[in-house]
Amino acid sequence: MTPRRSVTSRRRTPSGAQPEGVPGHNPWERYGWVIQSVWLVFLVFPVLAIWDGAHAWWLRVLGFALVVVFGLVYALGAQHLDRLEKRCAPRHGWGAAYLAALVVCAGGTVPFIDVGALSFLPFVVAFAMFALPVLWSLAVGVVSVALAVFCAIFVTPDEGTWVLAVIVFAVGSMTAGIRLMTDRGQQYESMSREFALVAERERVARDVHDVLGHSLTVVTVKAELAERLVDIDPDRARAELAEIQVLSRQALAEIRATVGGLRVARLGDELASARTALEGAGIQAHLPDDASAVDPRHRIVLAWVLREATTNVVRHSDADTCWVELTSNRLVVRDDGRGLESRPEGNGIRGLRERVGAAGGTFSLTTGPEGHGTVLEVTL
Repeated sequence: MTPRRSVTSRRRTPSGAQPEGVPGHNPWERYGWVIQSVWLVFLVFPVLAIWDGAHAWWLRVLGFALVVVFGLVYALGAQHLDRLEKRCAPRHGWGAAYLAALVVCAGGTVPFIDVGALSFLPFVVAFAMFALPVLWSLAVGVVSVALAVFCAIFVTPDEGTWVLAVIVFAVGSMTAGIRLMTDRGQQYESMSREFALVAERERVARDVHDVLGHSLTVVTVKAELAERLVDIDPDRARAELAEIQVLSRQALAEIRATVGGLRVARLGDELASARTALEGAGIQAHLPDDASAVDPRHRIVLAWVLREATTNVVRHSDADTCWVELTSNRLVVRDDGRGLESRPEGNGIRGLRERVGAAGGTFSLTTGPEGHGTVLEVTL
C-alpha cells in the first residue's frame, strides 16, 4: 500500500546531497507515489455502496466527496512522507496528522454505507504501518482488526463483513511484517556503518602507533648519539642532526598519509630503516639485504611487523645483536637481550596480533633459549 524504501536504495548523505561518484537524482523517483496509490482503485466499493444507497442526491454528493478527499489525503500523505524520508526529516508528526484526516473521512461515510465503511480500514492500516512509530502502528493494526471482527460478529454477521475482516487482518499482517523487516534492515545497516567506523579508527590508531613508535625511537637514538658526539666529533654530530631533521619530516609525511589511508609499508624500505635504527642504538644487525624472496602478497604485512619488532628491540630489549630471517611467507626477529620478563603486551604487540590475524597468519612471541632474548615469529 505504502511501500517504504530501504536506506540503501537512496545512498544519500544526511544532508541529502549525492556522494561523489554516485549518479545524480533519479527523475523517476518523483512518480513513486503513483505506485503507492494504485491500491486506491479499491475505493470503488464504497463509491458503489454510496451510489446504491437510498439517500438524497446531495447526501450522495457529500459521500462521494468524502471518498475523493480520502483518496487525495492518502496519495498526498504518501508523497509528502516519502519526501520527508528522503531528506531524513522527522515524519511521524505529519504521519499522525494525515492518518487522523483519513480516519475522519472514513468515519464520515458511516451514515451513508454503515458497515461498508470498513472497506477503508485496509488503507488506514497500511498507511499507519509506515507513518507512525512501530508500537503505535501495531496498535492501529490491532484496533482495526478488532473493530472489523466485532462488526462481523455483532453488527452485520454476513459473508461480506467477514471478508472485509479477513482483508484487514491480511493487510495488517503483511504491512507489519514489511515494516519490521525494513526497520531491522536499517538497524543492520546502521550497525554495519558503526563497525566500519570502529575498524577504521582502529586501523588509524594502529598505523599511527607503528609509524610514530618507530620514527620517534630512531630520532631519540640519533639525538642521544649526536649529544655524545658533539664534543668528540662535531662533523658526525652535525650529520646526525641533519638525519634527525630528515626523519622528522618523513614521520610527519607518513602520519598525514596514514590518517588519509594512503600509508603502505614497503619491506625493502623497512629493512633499511631497521638496520639504521639498530646500528644507531649500538645493536649489531644481521638482516637480509634483499626482500625479493618474500611473496609479494605478504610483503606489506611483514613490513609492518618488521617495523614494530625492531622498534621494540631498540626500545626494550637491551640487546647486543639482532637477527632477522625472511622466507616467502615467514618472518623471524631474534635478539640476545633480556627477554620478555613476564611484561604485559603493549599496544604495539596487540596491534601486530590483530594485523597478522586479519591477514590469516599466525603470530608468536616467546623468550629465547635459556631464558635470554626474544623470538618473534610470523607465518602467513
